[in-house]
Amino acid sequence: MILLPRSPAARGVGRATILAACLVLAACNQAQPPASPFPEPHRPVSPISSRYLNEDTRESQGEFATVSRLADVRPRMVVADIGAGGGYYTVRLSPLVGPKGRVLAEDIVPETIRTLAQRIQHERLDNVALRLGQPNNPQLPPGSFDRVFMIHMYHEIARPSEFLWNLRAALKPDGRVIVVDADRPTDRHGTPQRLLVCEFNALGYGLTRFERLPDSEAYFAQFEARAPRPEPRDIPACIP
Repeated sequence: MILLPRSPAARGVGRATILAACLVLAACNQAQPPASPFPEPHRPVSPISSRYLNEDTRESQGEFATVSRLADVRPRMVVADIGAGGGYYTVRLSPLVGPKGRVLAEDIVPETIRTLAQRIQHERLDNVALRLGQPNNPQLPPGSFDRVFMIHMYHEIARPSEFLWNLRAALKPDGRVIVVDADRPTDRHGTPQRLLVCEFNALGYGLTRFERLPDSEAYFAQFEARAPRPEPRDIPACIP
């Protein structure tokens, strides 16, 4: 068989076709990120809310006093306020842990962090630091925290298995995770107790205290690391 040389025009068309195919392939690769090794959640997620009630209402209900007592927060502790929002817990944890304790306030919304920074500076809370986290990773330093507070925000976490897996490394050996949430579906700004316990148990956490908070539909749940942190592929999925 004799191969005839292609004309310049034909060669140009061929190159254009190859280039177009490469661009399409690149776009497909960008549109399909690598699959997550963590199990897909089987529950809806509530949108991020800037605040849960107002601070005066929460104070009148004694929320912080009750939660901090149940969590046994003491001077010199290092604590984290995840999804700190306006800082209701942050500014009250600061004097509770004292000048030799530390508070890390974390949020994933840059504007919220900027506003909270102004409040921290205005109130001269020298033992408070701020951290901009990621939706599936709070970006906490490892082995650092006696208590991690997740207050009225757990239902906003889109991938709870990945979030809790990343959180595990931040706890001290006897550290505890404190969740306060409403006992209602996750798309109604709450988390049913059974689902919450299942998702924590799947990551090796054990429930060590559970209390209903007075004058509200909220609850206090405390978890501690009781089993090794599993590999992401070994985490079972929880069904609401």
